[in-house]
Amino acid sequence: MKGELLVSPLTDHPEGTYAPGVVLRLGEPESDQPDPDLPPVRVESVRPHRGGYLVALAGVDHRSQSERLRGHYLFREASELEPLADGELFYHQLLGMEVVTTDGASIGEIREVYELEPADMLEVRGPEREVMIPFLKEIVVEVDADARRIVIDPPDGLLDL
Repeated sequence: MKGELLVSPLTDHPEGTYAPGVVLRLGEPESDQPDPDLPPVRVESVRPHRGGYLVALAGVDHRSQSERLRGHYLFREASELEPLADGELFYHQLLGMEVVTTDGASIGEIREVYELEPADMLEVRGPEREVMIPFLKEIVVEVDADARRIVIDPPDGLLDL
């Protein structure tokens, strides 16, 4: 269909986010927040396509209109998201958390989360360096959302890479 957007979902529940009638907010490319100056959009139709979805939005009827949305993020209101299980967090909640070792040494702050195989990676920036830490239960021993802190037990050499 003309005007469809190819969407790569960044959610564990794409069937609820990309469904007819769902209202989404647009964010500028490279932004992790919806842009309040951009109007909300309503999903009209969805169909699977090559690991993602082709999504038709109300009012986006031509290819030229959909081209203007290339690279924009689509956000769903937090109040409409599926509830998390106990102990679960959204990856965006990890951003800005302090990372410390089990002996209390500060490594830095989480700047980005990369969904990779075989493990998701935390990009941690400290005052002197940047390090990538696998988000594995063998390394991440505690996530304290209230204190905005993650405790890691890094294997020898991990922090030297």
